[in-house]
Amino acid sequence: MSARTARAPAKINLTLHVLGRRADGYHELESLVAFAGACDHLRFSPDAGLSLQVDGPTAGAAGAGHENLVLRAARNLQERVAGLRVGAFRLTKYLPVAAGVGGGSSDAAAALRLLAAENGIGLDDPRVLEAACATGADVPVCLDPHARMMTGAGETLGDSLGFAPVPAVLVNPRVAVETRAVFAKLGLTAGQSCGFGKHPQIEGGMAHDALIAALKKGRNDLEDPAGVIAREVMDVLAVLAAARGVTIARMSGSGATCFALFAEPRQAARAAGTIRRGHPGWWVRPTLLR
Repeated sequence: MSARTARAPAKINLTLHVLGRRADGYHELESLVAFAGACDHLRFSPDAGLSLQVDGPTAGAAGAGHENLVLRAARNLQERVAGLRVGAFRLTKYLPVAAGVGGGSSDAAAALRLLAAENGIGLDDPRVLEAACATGADVPVCLDPHARMMTGAGETLGDSLGFAPVPAVLVNPRVAVETRAVFAKLGLTAGQSCGFGKHPQIEGGMAHDALIAALKKGRNDLEDPAGVIAREVMDVLAVLAAARGVTIARMSGSGATCFALFAEPRQAARAAGTIRRGHPGWWVRPTLLR
């Protein structure tokens, strides 16, 4: 059989509200998630055994060992589907690692899509979703990478929202930020709730201006704790906020990647060029969020 390929797009949290911490220790979230044109690439070739090779600009930080999420997702699906046909994966990493863009989760979801296609299994098969949930909290939302609301610890997903692509610039200062440490810095105890304010109403097919107006009422509750851990987050946000034509500058996930939104792609491209020249050590990508 021939090889199959899949994109693993960056997951961007346009909002991330922390509602509290559950009794089981997980944080209760409310987040509008979108996906970028910036992505990793995953290739799958049927084989008798399961294997993974990792290359690409950010491969060194990703790891190709037993605990890579691509292999973990494949093993989780193997446990649930008798006789699952597996094979060799080749992951080409372009996205920064430990960066708040769900790179590993998106890679894992891409692996599940490829295995499902190889085995004639629908993505709505409960076994695929169970494998995604077992692999990581962000993997389920990456299975069908379109903008949608994500709630709970990431396991409850809304319908695809279908708004028009939003021009954006993604910036990472090449500083890894551990998600666990950021949540710990938030300082919530099990059972404790937050009173930071309700999430804005997001509707399917919103026009660009209406979407931006709603997003301005949202926030990322992890920005401050991430900024304490990595001062570079605040530096990136300041640079993005100063870009010409920017409508919103915010951190994604637990950082350190931040994004800026624009009305037109040419504004995003111009801002990305300016930021690259001023900060050649940063990872900078103009993109469209969907």
